[in-house]
Amino acid sequence: MSDTDGKSSVPNGGSDDLDPGEGRGEADTSAAPETQTSPESANLSSAPEGSEGGQDRPMADSEQKQELGEEEDTDSMDGSGLYSLTEEGERESEGGGRGKDESKRSARKRNRPSGGATRHSSSSDDDDDEEDEEDDVEEEDEQAMEAWLGADLCDLSRPSWCAVPSLRSREIGRDSHQFARRVCGARGLVQRLELQGRLERHTGCVNTLHFNPSGTRLASGSDDLRVVIWDWARRKAELEFDSGHKSNVFQAKFLPHSGDSTLAMCARDGQIRVAELSATQRCKNTKRVAQHKGAAHKLALEPDSPCSFLSAGEDAVVFGIDLRLDRPANKLVVVKEGEKKVGLYTIFVNPANTHQFAVGGRDQYVRIYDQRKINEHDNNGVLKKFCPSHLVSSESKTNITCLVYSHDGTELLASYNDEDIYLFDSSHSDGADYRRRYKGHRNNATVKGVNFYGPCSEFVVSGSDCGHIYLWDKNSARVVQFMEGDRGGVVNCLEPHPHLPGLATSGLDHDVKLWAPTAENPTTLKGLKEVMKKNKRERDEDSVRHGDQYDTQLLWFLMRHMRNRRPQRARRGEGGEGDTDESWSSPDSSDEEDGGPDHVQCMSS
Repeated sequence: MSDTDGKSSVPNGGSDDLDPGEGRGEADTSAAPETQTSPESANLSSAPEGSEGGQDRPMADSEQKQELGEEEDTDSMDGSGLYSLTEEGERESEGGGRGKDESKRSARKRNRPSGGATRHSSSSDDDDDEEDEEDDVEEEDEQAMEAWLGADLCDLSRPSWCAVPSLRSREIGRDSHQFARRVCGARGLVQRLELQGRLERHTGCVNTLHFNPSGTRLASGSDDLRVVIWDWARRKAELEFDSGHKSNVFQAKFLPHSGDSTLAMCARDGQIRVAELSATQRCKNTKRVAQHKGAAHKLALEPDSPCSFLSAGEDAVVFGIDLRLDRPANKLVVVKEGEKKVGLYTIFVNPANTHQFAVGGRDQYVRIYDQRKINEHDNNGVLKKFCPSHLVSSESKTNITCLVYSHDGTELLASYNDEDIYLFDSSHSDGADYRRRYKGHRNNATVKGVNFYGPCSEFVVSGSDCGHIYLWDKNSARVVQFMEGDRGGVVNCLEPHPHLPGLATSGLDHDVKLWAPTAENPTTLKGLKEVMKKNKRERDEDSVRHGDQYDTQLLWFLMRHMRNRRPQRARRGEGGEGDTDESWSSPDSSDEEDGGPDHVQCMSS
């Protein structure tokens, strides 16, 4: 966060954001008289300390700051340009860099010898020509990068929430029930998010986070095969137990309306397990309820059901699981493209129509199914599918690492491996193109998550291989917050609080990070533009260097057969009365009891 001179956390007028034109207009008019100073005033401003001119020193500093580009108004973003990502100083440095390149070219031309030069001088001319060509190529690349950054963007709308009027209304009891919802979706508070604290307990990278419905507890799962239930407000672990899994825990979720007593889990070993928690802060046991023939990355909860949920695995199978049945797991569909199975990385239930769910995985298509209408002989059971038009015929192996529905089920967000994030309208017909595109991050090293932020899904939030957290305004696709998230370099999981303005994140670091809008000044997005350009260049270079990526199933097979078998965990039963693999699995489940590789750090996508 950078400091701003004379700014309070809530600007005058009651708005959490100022109009960019107004803020800059004031700075320009105040600076105008200073640029037309007489020689006498110039001498005063440059007088040494201790002289009479020293009284004008603050004004000279202010002028220098404006010349260096330290903007007075950092409370909003400019909607008129391509991006308001950098300070004026960075823009000047870019312009200065181009000027230096041009001066170098001119100098090389002036220093070239005349027509009577020797062979050595002609070779020097050739070298200069090559340098000129390289400069031209660099300039063209820079222009192409700027064009890419500015594409697919819209103007930011004016702030929808004003702090002072809203606080006054709450004091007199008017619309008080809407206050928290409006605060959580306020852009001004998103721009003030900062790190509040860390939750440290795990000994492996943290792959999953999930708040209980009331928001008082946070569940985390890790490569250390353990699950921790946190009282996050007091930064205290209330319960820690062995998950019963044999390889990396990928997800752990509280089932809704279960009194926080039931936790569903999935992992790299393909098992779907359920933990029964007691009110006395103990885990009674964990039971296997389904088995995929490959890693199981995600679970999808039904918003109003304490006993039903879905699972998806790299074996292309979607299980419907009902804990009320003797055999809980029921195979709903095997996802295929033609005759080829499509391994799955993600699944999500439509919150407005719980019969429908969406899946994504090892190809470029978002597929939507209706549990009531699945007929694998009719279009492989697919209700409809979406894909960005430029990826339909793409030869690159593009994967979907995560997808989520918006709060009302009208929109669907999908994050693509080493591509961008795309927003689809879930009501559109089969084959419809995307509505919005969010760019700048990097999704390559791990199975990266994506999420909506805000009670009405006002923002899009994602981690990145560069270790930063990005928040985009959903409607304009502009970055409004940019934070350094992980020292380990990768942020995978982002979990907004269900009722408060804040979120929890995790990645390759062994801790959980909590974020809240407590910064005195809004972000200036310093350095964002250069990081976005760096991510794009690395992505383009990798796509050329590694045309085809290794198939993760092949890696899984090799690692399973190369590893040394580990003895049964000595801590089996620690934190609970016992773990069991009793036959809750369906006949469709795999009988394989082999676990995955030991402590593989965050599976590559």
